[in-house]
Amino acid sequence: MAMMKGVLIALAPATLYALYAYGMSAFILIVASVLGAVTTEAAYQKVVGQPIKIKNLSAVVTGLLFSFTLSPSTPVYAAVISIAFGVIVGKQIFGGLGKNLFNPALIGRLFLIYAFPNALDPWKSRVDTVSTATPLGAFFEQGDMVSVTEAFFGGVSGSLGELSGLLLIVGGIYLGYKKYIRWRIPVSVLATVAIFAIFMGQNPLFHLFTGSVIIGALFYATDPMTSPRFEWGQIIFGIGIGVIIMGMRFWGWLPEGVAFGVLVMNMFVPLLDKAFKPVRA
Repeated sequence: MAMMKGVLIALAPATLYALYAYGMSAFILIVASVLGAVTTEAAYQKVVGQPIKIKNLSAVVTGLLFSFTLSPSTPVYAAVISIAFGVIVGKQIFGGLGKNLFNPALIGRLFLIYAFPNALDPWKSRVDTVSTATPLGAFFEQGDMVSVTEAFFGGVSGSLGELSGLLLIVGGIYLGYKKYIRWRIPVSVLATVAIFAIFMGQNPLFHLFTGSVIIGALFYATDPMTSPRFEWGQIIFGIGIGVIIMGMRFWGWLPEGVAFGVLVMNMFVPLLDKAFKPVRA
């Protein structure tokens, strides 16, 4: 429970900024996502005869992280259905916390993309008071690059978790300080994204601070239940996520590939743990 409380503390600055930027729509989506995750987990455990363990706060963290993938105009029903799917399919059918292969928040995100493809637009922020495309969407549709400074400090449109790289980094530093995350994973993800961008002749800072790269590297990829335990496995895991993210950005059908990158690499965690398990003398 201590780690879950730590994650909630780390997400608090970005959560408050999302509430400032998007107002009541963000509040409703966050509350609906968290309640949806907690209620679904409790109901599933009740039905299958398992002890109800919502007090460990893992469902709260899952719901909040899922809400960070949403646009402010996402219908509440779509959010609730999607997070319910994520909790059941991504977590509970594997046996619950610690036994799941995939990140349940991102399973919910993936379900949302395909079940409710129009649920993520349009974007409207109180920061600039006008509806706008996301920075990544504008770049890949029109070749427009937003200011890296705006993306870093907050001032661009995006999902609830894409608004300020700075606040997410503050949260990530806190998690690292408390030793709740394995630093090799986010460093590998971010370094791969930056190197890939340079290789493609792009500004690496643009690709680091737009979209969900920062929150993906610091919060989704570092989930201790769905990431490798050993050092080299963590590095390869992070590199794989970074490559998939950038591959999706340049050649995929969506401008953002963080969810896909993390979920694909989640599948390889058992193999990475087996391959890089230290040999004891």
